[in-house]
Amino acid sequence: MSDRFSSHAPSLTGPASSGFAITPDDTSALPETTRALFVGLGGSLTVEMASGVVLAFDAVADGAILPLRIVRVAATGTTASNIVGLV
Repeated sequence: MSDRFSSHAPSLTGPASSGFAITPDDTSALPETTRALFVGLGGSLTVEMASGVVLAFDAVADGAILPLRIVRVAATGTTASNIVGLV
């Protein structure tokens, strides 16, 4: 399959080119820092940002895409599910 954008350098403002399922965990870091999160089923979300700051988001909507560079989704305080890390 051809990719007309293969010679372009990826940027944080460009679309994601990969992703992975996220299971919230209070201790384990993600395999890769994200450029965004997709939240399939909304709720509360507690994340550790790339900077080390821990933030809690309430009332995240179903299907939300959050442009967050995170290293962990905490199990404690997270009720959202079907979370995908976009990179």
